[in-house]
Parts: sequence; structure tokens; C-alpha cells
Amino acid sequence: MLAAGANVRALVLKDDPNLHRLPDGVELHYGDLADPNSVAAALPGVDGVFWMWPFFTLDTRTAPAVLERIAAHAERVAVVSSVGVHLGIEPVDNNCHAYLEGLLEPSELEWTFLRTTGFMANALGFAPQIRTSGTVHFPYGAAVRTSVDESDLAAVGVRALTEDGHAGQKYLVAGPEALSQQEQVRIIGEVLGRELAWEDIHHDAARKAMIDTGWPPSYADGALDYFATLCTTPEPGSTVIADVTGRPARTFREWAVDHADAFR
Repeated sequence: MLAAGANVRALVLKDDPNLHRLPDGVELHYGDLADPNSVAAALPGVDGVFWMWPFFTLDTRTAPAVLERIAAHAERVAVVSSVGVHLGIEPVDNNCHAYLEGLLEPSELEWTFLRTTGFMANALGFAPQIRTSGTVHFPYGAAVRTSVDESDLAAVGVRALTEDGHAGQKYLVAGPEALSQQEQVRIIGEVLGRELAWEDIHHDAARKAMIDTGWPPSYADGALDYFATLCTTPEPGSTVIADVTGRPARTFREWAVDHADAFR
């Protein structure tokens, strides 16, 4: 967004450990989506909002009030949604992405839905095992995903907020290649110069581990059931990134090179 010449303001938590990752030139406002009034204080002068809901840590009860405050200032909103909404497998009553879309669709805002596939950064969850043993224990290694580099998702969001022609679009934002989870780990190993292994674990053991680390049970069930289907039906792809940004989507290998230190 800064590269596009826009003034950028970020709404952040005061104790956010990732504040150092924000580039120079970003104006910081402290607030919390759980407190709509704190969001309102950050909005004067804002004409476009990139909106991502922290679905693991916050329910959507305050979302209507947050949207009301956004609509009082902004004209455009790019919302991070999910491939599950695109596929029709995420019901409104059990998914924040479908719920946010349902709030925005009848509004007068110029909205764009970014229905992303899995983030490449999800592979960072394998990093502790790769660093210590070199073997990843996780279910459904054969699940084929079209994971997207987060920077590509952001680039599509920038275009949606700074250009005409994206209002009312429901973009499936996907990476350029279909890779199984096991293939992703192999590529990480090639980047590191190490041979890594994958070992499938049972669905129920994975579910318990996910819930123990903070996943709501309904989300753990949904994710694991989805991984199971991806073993026979690969995740859908698209050319949205190239179509919208005018450049090729980044590959998983490129992402792994950029993040190699996290796995060493």
C-alpha cells in the first residue's frame, strides 16, 4: 500500500508482538475489534479498509458495530474471506468469513471479498519439528493445496482499495501451483539442503493436539475434514493474482527461500 503512494494506518493491539514487522511510514493506532469505539478513533480520514477478523481469538458479536463505524468513514472495504465460503462448505452460523460477507453484501460500501486458499505461512507450524527432528508429524500429508503467499493476497487487496473495477467482486485468491502438504515439506528441505520426512498421524490425535493449542473444536473439525477431502479433490486454483496485479503469483519455493531462517 505504501508503494502505491497511499497513506497507511494500522489498527494494532498495544501488546502485539509483531509491531516491529510494520514498515516505516505506517501510522499506528491502538485498538481492538472487540471494542468498536476504539476502532472508530482510528477511522477519521480513512477511505479504504483492509479487514481481517481474528477468528481464533474473537467471536463476531462486535462485527456489526465495527462495520457501522467503518461505514461512517470509508468507501471501500477489502475483506479477507476463505475458500470455504467459495466452496459453500462454511455455514454463516459457524464461520466468521461467511458472516462478515453476509454483513457487507447488502451494505452501501464498495466491498471486495478475498476468498483466499491456505496461507503459505501455515507451513511455519511445521518449523519446530523441522528444526528438531526433521520429521513432520501431521495428518493428511497427501492433501493438495493451492496455498497463497500472504504478500500476494495483500497486493490484491491494495488494488481493490486503490483502483476502480473491483467493487462487488468475490475473488478466489489462490497460489500458482497445487502441492500436497508433504510436497511443501520436501521443498522446504530442498531449500535448507536437508532431507525432511513426513509421517501421517491419526485424525483424532491431530484434533486433540489442535484443540490443546487453542483451536475451537468446531474449527479443528472443519479443518481436518477439509484436509481429508483434499486428499482426493485438490483445492481449487485461480489466476486472480496475475489478473489483478499484472504479475505472476509467487511460488511456494520462493516463499520458502524468504522464510528459510524460520526452519533452521
